[in-house]
Amino acid sequence: MADHDWTTPEGLAAIRDALASTIEGWREPVAFGVGLTPASSSAELEFPHVNVAGSRAGLSAVVLAKAVGHPGGSATYPVTAAQLQAAIDALAPAEACAGVRHPNLAAWRTALAELEGNPARAAYAVFVGDLDDAVVDEADAAFRATFEGHAPEL
Repeated sequence: MADHDWTTPEGLAAIRDALASTIEGWREPVAFGVGLTPASSSAELEFPHVNVAGSRAGLSAVVLAKAVGHPGGSATYPVTAAQLQAAIDALAPAEACAGVRHPNLAAWRTALAELEGNPARAAYAVFVGDLDDAVVDEADAAFRATFEGHAPEL
């Protein structure tokens, strides 16, 4: 991706498309995010940033999918610190695009620091291919519960 233009929204879109073409069967999710197990006794996963359809986070979705091996659909993946670092490293050049916010980078960097600072915590990448898809597991249910007006059932 080094030969692409990371400084413009059009360049980022071209990078997204090029990277997506390397994932066989890729389908962009309607929502995705990285959640952390709690540092307290709470049972709820924490999702510092939730991406939903229309959020213009397509490059982040592809980068995260590539890091965890997600081709499309609804799924949850445990995420290692190394996978999260790989996603951060792959998306960081996008910061060269002035005027474009990168909330996923901020959330992933925070999650990585939490993982490294507290080995009892774990991270999960959650992708929702379609809101009508069955809930995959508890991490998926907790993620979907962050959507306004949505109460998923396992």
